[in-house]
Amino acid sequence: MKADAPAARIANLSHRYGKAEALSSINLAIPAGCMAGLIGPDGVGKSSLLALIGGVRKIQSGQIVTLDADMSNASHRAKTCPRIAYMPQGLGKNLYMSLTVLENVDFFGRLFGQQREERQWRINELLESTGLAPFKNRPAGHLSGGMKQKLGLCCALIHDPDLLILDEPTTGVDPLSRRQFWALIERIRSRDFRNNTLSRGDIEKPAMSVLVSTAYMEEAQRFDWLAAMDDGQVLATGSPEEVVGEARNRGNGNGNGNGASVNNLDEAYIQLLPEAKRGSHKNLVIPPRTTHGDGPAAIRTKNLSKQFGDFTAVDNVSFEISRGEIFGFVGSNGCGKTTTMKILTGLLPASSGQAELFGHSLDASDLATRKRVGFMSQGFSLYSELSVLQNLELHARLFHLPKTKAKARIDRLMSRFGLSRYGDDLASQLPLGMRQRLSLAVAAIHEPEILILDEPTSGVDPVARDSFWQLLIELSRNEGVTIFVSTHFMNEAERCDRISLMHAGKVLITDSPKAIIDSRHAQNLDDAFVAYLEEYSQKTANQDNQDQFDQKELHDQEKRQDQTPSGINHSAPASRQQKQKAQSSAFSLLRLFAYARRETLEITRDPIRLGFSLFGTLILMFVLGYGINMDVEDIPFAVFDQDRTPQSRDYIQNIAGSRYFLKRENIFSDQEMDARMRSAELSLALEIPPNFGKDLGRGRRPEVAAWVDGTMPFRAQNISAYVQGMHYRYLDHLFSQNPGLTPPRNGIEIQTRYRYNQDFKSLYAMVPAVIPLLLIMIPAMLMALGVVREKELGSITNLYATPVTRLEFLLGKQLPYIGLGMVNFFSLVLLAIYIFAVPLKGSLLTLSIGALLYLTTTTGLGLLMSAFTRTQIAAMFGTMIATLLPAVTFSGLTSPVSSLEGVAYLIGKLYPTTYFLIISRGTFTKALEFSDLYMHLLSLLAFIPVITLLSLMLLKKQEK
Repeated sequence: MKADAPAARIANLSHRYGKAEALSSINLAIPAGCMAGLIGPDGVGKSSLLALIGGVRKIQSGQIVTLDADMSNASHRAKTCPRIAYMPQGLGKNLYMSLTVLENVDFFGRLFGQQREERQWRINELLESTGLAPFKNRPAGHLSGGMKQKLGLCCALIHDPDLLILDEPTTGVDPLSRRQFWALIERIRSRDFRNNTLSRGDIEKPAMSVLVSTAYMEEAQRFDWLAAMDDGQVLATGSPEEVVGEARNRGNGNGNGNGASVNNLDEAYIQLLPEAKRGSHKNLVIPPRTTHGDGPAAIRTKNLSKQFGDFTAVDNVSFEISRGEIFGFVGSNGCGKTTTMKILTGLLPASSGQAELFGHSLDASDLATRKRVGFMSQGFSLYSELSVLQNLELHARLFHLPKTKAKARIDRLMSRFGLSRYGDDLASQLPLGMRQRLSLAVAAIHEPEILILDEPTSGVDPVARDSFWQLLIELSRNEGVTIFVSTHFMNEAERCDRISLMHAGKVLITDSPKAIIDSRHAQNLDDAFVAYLEEYSQKTANQDNQDQFDQKELHDQEKRQDQTPSGINHSAPASRQQKQKAQSSAFSLLRLFAYARRETLEITRDPIRLGFSLFGTLILMFVLGYGINMDVEDIPFAVFDQDRTPQSRDYIQNIAGSRYFLKRENIFSDQEMDARMRSAELSLALEIPPNFGKDLGRGRRPEVAAWVDGTMPFRAQNISAYVQGMHYRYLDHLFSQNPGLTPPRNGIEIQTRYRYNQDFKSLYAMVPAVIPLLLIMIPAMLMALGVVREKELGSITNLYATPVTRLEFLLGKQLPYIGLGMVNFFSLVLLAIYIFAVPLKGSLLTLSIGALLYLTTTTGLGLLMSAFTRTQIAAMFGTMIATLLPAVTFSGLTSPVSSLEGVAYLIGKLYPTTYFLIISRGTFTKALEFSDLYMHLLSLLAFIPVITLLSLMLLKKQEK
């Protein structure tokens, strides 16, 4: 990168998601070699801009030059990608929760082409620097929020980037972990651990640039350069002091006199907002709380606990909330706030302890008490397809408000909460601040005495947040409503009458914000919370608490910051050019097998997924092998014998003695015969006429009526043939015993013999046919879910942000499922031979080669389906429809493909199951060898490149 060149240059950049404009004609130069930040609430375009700068998202219009590379050019982007580290928004979004700390970092090292020796010393240094070395064998899913972010940072830094992009890395993280995270970033940058020979190579490098997005203004204060954003536009840029100064100048220049009141970034951001959005915003004034009677507390808990298996989410929590009080729950994501709130609303049962509402023990079935409570969940949980007015009307009916009262209440809430102009708008189309107001209105529709609000202002801009809090203050002070609110914004917590600081399921302290600050002689609530967290960490250090490091470990980290970890081999350095060439090569087996190894580890560590993978096919084999049975045996029949002579009894015995028929009680009338056949008790009814024996003795031809249930034509046709055969057999026996009788039929006899499957057992035909069905459905479905799961969890970003190619990703993901499919194949073959007793007469090697090619094709179909589906449900149903139905209908399972016509014939010829079905049946029943089946093997082989190419075309290397 050229000297003094910006880390990124943005010109006329715009981006849309459907009709919503995320970025609008942005022009920006982000300086290099410093800590740069994008500030603003959720939805202003920060994440979109970072993804575009990092090459993760496709540019729609405008230009971005990152590290002197045009990000709209695929070749430039591929060469620059190894110089960029991208950490997406969300706790551990780029991590794999079933993998250990070491395995996660090792996986990223492989993706960036690092050989074993280099990976080893880089991993050691990063884990030592972040304090994660003692936890290297712990699964990522068992880490606290702060430790997950540190691990995500290790994965991002493993390849020695020039630009580190962090998208809201500390959202939902407790204050202590947040401070540790930023101190770690500062140490890494100031220490510049890349200045050793191995990472430096032979090129002088400037200090690493860091680009961060955040909604925490106190965090942004530590950055060197800022860009304040709103509605996809840049409001101001410069150092934090320059941004505050710009806000003051604009306030004074507008003549509103607000410039002098701007003292921090929070106030500066509000002042920088457009007048239409800022409106008549004023700093909140919270009147003192007045006592509401001497009755029982609104909420009281004592030793409240909740376990989920071995995990304790809420641990002996005790607190009390008075009527009309604004009570805050403060803590990081996952500390137990939401679980406690759900217990108090009756949505979750407590494992132990007591909870009271208005002096009465909490009973989830007591609707009268629950109607006194309104709950607003953390995420937007209203009906997006309904309008604002319809949502309010629906919830009014759910709480059984009379129509007249409901209308008056809705009108009042819409007016009071500023929703009147949005009455006919769909809830999904509302701005985020208005959506939160609607959620509050819905929670308050039935005039509850308690409002429980779970992080109600998360991601909302400061103006909307203050407006929301103004409503809470009015409800508390004017109407005496008890407000129980959770938050991880300290400036919001300071607005509460009292707060509980919560961490790892425990309440650390409950008191007023001022009292908590004074108890630790701190400057602000954030410092006080950190002090309590440090005290808690010291108490639990001997228990190897996963949520915080002990203070000795933190002190050791400080001492290590300028030291090189021992035991690291710096010999045989790779040059910078060699590393970049390895990272950006067109194809790498190392990266391919990195994905294959990671996928294998995830499968083996998920017992349910592994169980279904291994035993699902075996279970279905039993179901289909015995269930799809074309054999017609044990046919229930009864006789309406109107003759009752030795000849009629002999005739009946002739049929009853066959393995195909099962005799039931005799029939004694036409009405009984009709009733028993209608009830499906009988599949066959024989009616023997009077004088049957006499007519036979006189050489006449008596007529025997055979009534067959024709509900299932194929079965009825077989029953009819069996009856006719048994009838002829009886006649043969009769006339052989009575030579004087004239046979009442032609003397020509046709005998049928079967070349294959001489016993004519459908099991011999169906079991070899079931194997292709199972090997197309389950492996394809598992493959599709394996890819789409990454899209849902967000780890697909690792495909976008690393040098791994689409082909490496697809093949790496596919290999474990092919191996798993082959295990299933051999299990099915053993089951067929030893349980179903179907002999394998042909070549096992030929059958195995066919299975390998077939599984590569079927898992390829799963990849193809996952390339364009976004959810696991869509992938599952899409794969099932695209595999099982054509395989059953058009691949020759019941009717040969040659007998099909038109489109059905074309589908049969273009579907892989057709060819493996021939191979499977041929080797099992016809003793076919490789020389007989090689053309079908070649046909299966031809499917592989076609399906792979289609998957490559549909799978994109960038998000849209």
